[in-house]
Amino acid sequence: MPSKLLLRTAAAVSGSLALALSLTACGGSTTADSGGKDGGEKVVTVYSADGLKSEKGDGWYDKVFADFTKKTGIEVKYVEGGSGEMVQRAVREKTNTQADVLITLPPFIQQADGKGLLQAYKPQGSEKVNGADKAADGKWTSVVNNYFGFIYNKKELAEAPKTWEELLDAKYKGKLQYSTPGVAGDGTAVLIKAMHDFGGKEQANEYLKKLQANNVGPSSSTSKLAPKTDKGELLVANGDVQMNFAQSKSMPNLGIWFPAKEGGKPTSFALPYAAGLVDKAPHTENGKKLLDHLLSEEAQQLVSGVGGGFPARTDVKPTDANAVELTKIMTGVEIFEPNWADIDANLTGYVDAWKSATGS
Repeated sequence: MPSKLLLRTAAAVSGSLALALSLTACGGSTTADSGGKDGGEKVVTVYSADGLKSEKGDGWYDKVFADFTKKTGIEVKYVEGGSGEMVQRAVREKTNTQADVLITLPPFIQQADGKGLLQAYKPQGSEKVNGADKAADGKWTSVVNNYFGFIYNKKELAEAPKTWEELLDAKYKGKLQYSTPGVAGDGTAVLIKAMHDFGGKEQANEYLKKLQANNVGPSSSTSKLAPKTDKGELLVANGDVQMNFAQSKSMPNLGIWFPAKEGGKPTSFALPYAAGLVDKAPHTENGKKLLDHLLSEEAQQLVSGVGGGFPARTDVKPTDANAVELTKIMTGVEIFEPNWADIDANLTGYVDAWKSATGS
């Protein structure tokens, strides 16, 4: 595997955005029963990074949450935001815990663990998840596998750009945007990939400083960049394969690509949706049941066909049309493995260096 040099996230993400999110019920109704560690409440609250729930109600979360409620009678309440935002919200609520399950991308799931937000629980089916995609102590387990990528407007561009260097061209001025490192998971991934491809922090920031001339500016949410790219307001933006593939079903101008350093191969790395049981959760037993369901064969079989992602369980191998197309998208892309332990220690410094280089 190439490069183990990468970052890490110790302290808090830079800044924290205020969330004006209300709990949204996803099917079912709350009923009471007697006894149990959850005080009899038939409810479970999920804090999650965006990408798996659809505004149309046809995303993977929409389907599996509805199935879970039908099966158990437990209502799922859902709060969505950027990866860093969800961790920061859970930190603020640590003395009055509201969430039962936290689902976010690396390196923020490691950050959540480092801040004492998670308790150990190994869901049923987690033994079928690769060791690199889960914590050895059971603090978190990937439920949907995914890869970092970029998108482009297929209508305005005859073909996808091939290299980072191409993005410095004047035709991308005001037509390129990537989400904010340290706030958005996919934005942080831009920094991770640039450090890998260019060979270090200084080299990556030297490039990103030049790219800033074309960059529209900060964005706390990566998912908001896809509609802008589909409409042609942007020509290029960052994203991830699962989210953008799912979005492309209703945004026909979206294409997925993977930048290479000039003279090199296109690269990417796994960026899974990782789930953990929140420490001192108000509905711990319900949280365990939901985690079991998310890793069930039934739910994992829907990851590609409904969610446009890759199953976390190695024994689940979908053959639906989406699974075939996703395999084609990843063909020829070199996958490297970030050193998440290193990233977890140093993200604040790396983000500060990026801010300094780009004037962000």
